[in-house]
Amino acid sequence: MKLQIATCRPLPEPDVDEDLLLAALSAVGVDACMVPWQEEAAFEPAVPTLIRSTWDYIHHLDAFLLWVRRRAAQGSLWNPASVVTENLHKGYLLKLEQAGIPITPTALVARGSTCSLFDIATDSGWQEIVVKPAVGAGSYETYRRNVERGMDESDFQRLLLQRDMLVQGYLPSVEEHGERALVWIAGQFTHAVRKSPRFAGGVESVSNAVEISSAEHALGERIIGMLPDDLLYARVDVAPDHRGEPVLMELELVEPSLFLQQNPAALQRFAAAIRSRLLI
Repeated sequence: MKLQIATCRPLPEPDVDEDLLLAALSAVGVDACMVPWQEEAAFEPAVPTLIRSTWDYIHHLDAFLLWVRRRAAQGSLWNPASVVTENLHKGYLLKLEQAGIPITPTALVARGSTCSLFDIATDSGWQEIVVKPAVGAGSYETYRRNVERGMDESDFQRLLLQRDMLVQGYLPSVEEHGERALVWIAGQFTHAVRKSPRFAGGVESVSNAVEISSAEHALGERIIGMLPDDLLYARVDVAPDHRGEPVLMELELVEPSLFLQQNPAALQRFAAAIRSRLLI
């Protein structure tokens, strides 16, 4: 059984899941290899492709979308192309909000707009905000701003010339409780980790596995229930709002870290689920 795992080279940061997943797949009889997505000629047409660490796609979005379509046309792609294309732009948050999912307060600002960051914050009643590209990964060009400390607009205006942008109300709960990344693999939530706030230039800090609360689990299941049945993996990032209720911060369906080191059982579940798909 052969599998191609899509990555990028060089990686913008280490993928701690990579070696663990390759070893787990080998142990269940899957011959897997890492292939940079931009080296399209290196992909075997009939061999299924698993998207993992394609983290530079944010700089080559049109080319990545074309690659996704081609891979899906030639063979199995996980997660499927329809899921990937819908999830690349964080405007999906507003669609989920319209469907009744509580999200972190979010405004989507279209590329080329001339609006003021200060006006967005004050009109929304936000004292502190987070600014980030609508197509982004990690902490790329993600900034925290405070109205009282002076609203530096330079990064926002520079980015807005090139990209759609998100402006979000800052949730103080991410500092103490932390953002919780809920990992879902092949039909169930397996574990979660606590992530500390991360901004441009920062290093990701994550905990060991933490318990998923009943409220977090219920929200996660609501969200997953709205997605296609052929989903293989997902990460649902949540944090408490001002009432202490979990709200969605991001829904990661393309290339999320799954923090497999923190939960060996999740690693084995992932490998077994991939093997089962290859046997179909």
